[in-house]
Amino acid sequence: MNAVSRTFGTSPNSTTALKGANFSVTAGEMVAIMGPSGSGKSTLLTIAGGLDSPTSGTVEVNGIDMAGLSPTGVAEIRRKHIGFVFQGLNLLSGLNALENVSAPLELDGVPAKRARSEAKERLVEVGLADRLRAFPDDLSGGEQQRVAIARALVGDRRLLLADEPTGALDSTTGENIMRLIRDACSPSRCVVVVTHNEAVASLADRTVRLRDGAVEVSGS
Repeated sequence: MNAVSRTFGTSPNSTTALKGANFSVTAGEMVAIMGPSGSGKSTLLTIAGGLDSPTSGTVEVNGIDMAGLSPTGVAEIRRKHIGFVFQGLNLLSGLNALENVSAPLELDGVPAKRARSEAKERLVEVGLADRLRAFPDDLSGGEQQRVAIARALVGDRRLLLADEPTGALDSTTGENIMRLIRDACSPSRCVVVVTHNEAVASLADRTVRLRDGAVEVSGS
């Protein structure tokens, strides 16, 4: 992200959520984004993931300038290269764990059998080998979070974005979830986590702090 700003509304009632933010993350790295409520953390994350567009500045994902893409092109980048773990998880209640994880692959044209096979591998990796057929309402909060992480990792995505992934979990479950996210870093994948939790941030390679929409401190 280069000199990214995001303003909502029109003057004189506009609100600026990001102010000239410069931010980058490289493969193999986990970065924590911290700051008080309203500092622009979630806005930064949604822009980084192509769910929103900056008012000014540029965003590149995997070397591709998002501004130069059509809405369809941006959606393709999200499907192929970006995994999301939202606060609300966004699991589909009518699909079981295996189907929730395989759905993004099938939507991208991967044959169902292959998609289900990879989904199973990811669910096994996050410790849900015995919960493949369970529906979201039958899973605990921690198990639902694991399904969301597995879904974010299918398809060898290069960028994992997590918005307060432990916010609604007890400390023990939260620690387990963060270990899974930390382990998701690889030579070909990086992770960005928005958090209020200093213990969560301590697991990251470095921390970026926001205040009033501006990057205040960037470093380890």
